Amino acid sequence: MKLLLVEDNRELSSWLTRLLKQSAFAVEQAFSGEEASHLLMTQCYDAILLDLTLPGMNGQTVLKNLRSKHNAVPVLIISAQNTLQHVVENLNLGADDYLAKPFDILELEARLRSLLRRASGTANPVITCGDLQYDSNTKRFSSCVGELNLTPREHAVLEALIRQSGKTVSKKKLADDLFTLDDSVSPKALEVYVLRLRKKLEQSSAQIITLRGLGYMLSHVTPAS
Repeated sequence: MKLLLVEDNRELSSWLTRLLKQSAFAVEQAFSGEEASHLLMTQCYDAILLDLTLPGMNGQTVLKNLRSKHNAVPVLIISAQNTLQHVVENLNLGADDYLAKPFDILELEARLRSLLRRASGTANPVITCGDLQYDSNTKRFSSCVGELNLTPREHAVLEALIRQSGKTVSKKKLADDLFTLDDSVSPKALEVYVLRLRKKLEQSSAQIITLRGLGYMLSHVTPAS
């Protein structure tokens, strides 16, 4: 899942980015409202963490511009402006949630997971495809053979596929959704991750199917009798 973190405090931004990456999120950073607006014109994100007190264009303006373009990406405000008036005002402008600084990283991650579940229309934190299960709270995959041991990028690819289980996901969308502008991921590398995942899912009823020219689909495959 790819996030945009809009925070002008570089020390705080680096700390949050490091911790979120450890939880298998791909994170891109913006340090001003203008930088965030530019990224939002060229990139797609699963959620935005938005500070309000930014240099130049403030967070409220970023939020207003985003919603005026009918962009429904979930937005979690992270701000030291925590009066009831500020909270209500920004929720009314289109923010999905509001977290006052200082906050605990565990609460931030829990609120993010809740936002992402609501955005996908899935209330249950456990997503399944056949015997494959993904617990979005613990970030763990398991199947009939137990917990899967995945590298961070294998995890990112499989999470994207199970969230769209039964639907075709193009290679370009996988790359755009999962990896940041700083990552160097070629289509060939993506094929390698899929190949490794297939080997790890050999005994599972969930299989990754290649749709030539279209992309990949995670599907429940019934064993032949």
